[in-house]
Order: sequence, then C-alpha cells, then structure tokens
Amino acid sequence: MKKLTLQEKQKTADALLHRISELHTPGERVRLMEVCGTHTVSIFREGLRQLLPSGIELVSGPGCPVCVTDQVYMDKALEYAKRDDVIIATFGDMLKVPGSYSSLSEAQTQGAHIHVIYTPLEVLELSKKHPDKYIVFLAIGFETTIAVIGATVKAVAQAGVKNVLFLVSHKLVPPALRALLDRQVGQIDGFILPGHVSVIIGEKPYQFLPDEYKIPSCIAGFDGVEILSAIVNILEQRKSGHFEVGNTYHSVVMKAGNPVAVRMMNEIYDVCDDAWRGIGIIPNSGLQLNDDYAFLDAEKVLPIQLEKPSLDPKGCQCGSVLQGLIKPNECPLFGKACTPDHAVGACMVSVEGSCAAWYKYGFSSGGLAWED
Repeated sequence: MKKLTLQEKQKTADALLHRISELHTPGERVRLMEVCGTHTVSIFREGLRQLLPSGIELVSGPGCPVCVTDQVYMDKALEYAKRDDVIIATFGDMLKVPGSYSSLSEAQTQGAHIHVIYTPLEVLELSKKHPDKYIVFLAIGFETTIAVIGATVKAVAQAGVKNVLFLVSHKLVPPALRALLDRQVGQIDGFILPGHVSVIIGEKPYQFLPDEYKIPSCIAGFDGVEILSAIVNILEQRKSGHFEVGNTYHSVVMKAGNPVAVRMMNEIYDVCDDAWRGIGIIPNSGLQLNDDYAFLDAEKVLPIQLEKPSLDPKGCQCGSVLQGLIKPNECPLFGKACTPDHAVGACMVSVEGSCAAWYKYGFSSGGLAWED
C-alpha cells in the first residue's frame, strides 16, 4: 500500500469502516485475534477498538516472543548467570522477565555478568573481549528473529569461535494458531496475521487455516488503515464463505516469503516441541540447533540442573491473556500488584506485551481501553 497523506488516510479509513459496518450483521459477535505484539500496540494507539461496530471484538493472541518465553527457560538463563565463567548476552527486554525466584535484572545487581546487545552479531565482539568467558546468548524469538540469529550461529561456526554458545527457545507462529484452534478454548472467528513473521515465511504456512479449519485470516501491515484493510478482507471471507490466507501487505510480504531466510533456518535448526508460557507444550512449535550445530548449544556444552522447581507467578493470568480467553484488565493482579515498574508476568514486561499495551494506552486514552 502506497504511503498516504493524512487526508487520504482519513478518507480511506472512513471508507473501510463503512465497509466493515456493511459486512457486519448487527447483534453478531465476531472475535478476531491479532497475533503480533506490534499490531496490539497499533490497535491501541490508533483507537481501532472504539471505531469498530460493537459486535466486532479484537483480542490479543500469543504474538509477543518475550511474553511466550516460558518459566523454565528463564530459570535456566538465571542458572547460567550464576556462573563466574559465563556472560549472558541478551536483548534488553528480557532483563525484567520474571523467573521463578528472580530476574536477570536482579541477578545483574547482585554481580552477574549480563550484557545487553542490540544485534546478535555483537556476540562475536564480546567473545574477543572476554576470551576467558563463555558468552551465552539468549536465543528467543519468532521467525523474524530466528533468521537473524541463525545467521549469527552460522557466522560463529564459520569463524571457529569456541566461547559463544546459544540457549535456544525459538517459537514458530503457525503451530501456535493450530493449537489454539485444536484446544477450542475461546471463540476465534479469524486471525489478523503478523506482518514481520510473514515477511520471512510467506503465506503458505498458514494455508491449514482455510483448508482444515475453514477460518479466515489475513496478513496485515502495521498502521490503522492497513489493519482495517485486513479486517475488511476477513469479514468479506466470512460473508462469501470462501476462505483463504488473505494478504493486504503485498508491498512487503511475498507469497513465498524470503526463501533465503527459510533455507538458513532449515540448515541450522530442527523442529521440536516447545513450551509456551502459561499455555504448555505445543507440538512442533519450536526449533533447536541440529546435530551439525549442536556444539554451540549451551545446554549440551555446559549442562546445568535447576536447583529448585520452576513455578509460575502466583495469581498471574498470562496464559489466559495469551490465548485470548481474558482481557488483561480481567487479571486480578493487573494494575495493582503487576505494573510495568514491577511486573509479575511477562505480558507486562515487553513493549509488545498485551498487558503492557493495555496498561499504557488504557490510562492515556481516557479509560476507553478498560471498557468491557
């Protein structure tokens, strides 16, 4: 979609909202799930919930990679952080994610060697500066990040670097959507599919949605007009009864995605079952380093054993929020015991977390975001 002037954008948005009203049957309840943290933030920032007909509800799904990183993984990261011979390399939004008994931020104040990086390739420079330490990179993220981290894994291997290791917990989006539908928990009438992830994987991995589940979906861009366009596409599919993987983000997302990035992922990783915070094990939803790159797997090179059992935060409803079963403000801890300054659950930590978005924009938009 071409870049619109403000007037053009307003005119287009009005036309899309009119079309949405035409497609929606008064009294019908339609729940559409966005599966991207950036979409969640954009929906709040542009006030889309308040513009849609009252029967159309937008709910947030498991679209934040920090939020879905499970408790056991964080406890393993904290166990590595206790070692004098380890430097934890991580993106900054992982610092405050709570483990069972602590967080990386708390560990850092107690002397743990934790280094915030902005691109995965920084681990190569860290390895040169600290040849006497293991650099353990916390390799989390969806397909978008996986491609970049995979390139880093390959670069480390080709450079023959011996002191960089990866603690891997990558997550794949399509299997999570399948799991939500298979569990039949909560009403989901369509998916607003993630733009960034789809740049990598394209349209085909979502084809099971129309083929097997007869449910509409559409890949969307990130501003209000692009999200409204995707909603129109989904509602038109529902109205016609012809379901497909829609794509209103053609300027960026190609049908086949990015074949080079996909080949990179297939070369380095094997698909595995993986645990999602508050949801549990989802089959074939994760990636692990394959046998050719296992020598860079932190858990194989530096085996650890957790001293205490991993425990979910008491009272935290992140799992229900991530499955679209409740709104963040329906969690009893929301805005009370759990705030961005003192997060109990991971959904309040990341800027892409649905709880963080509800907290920030619920207050700043005059309370509209808190309405049921």
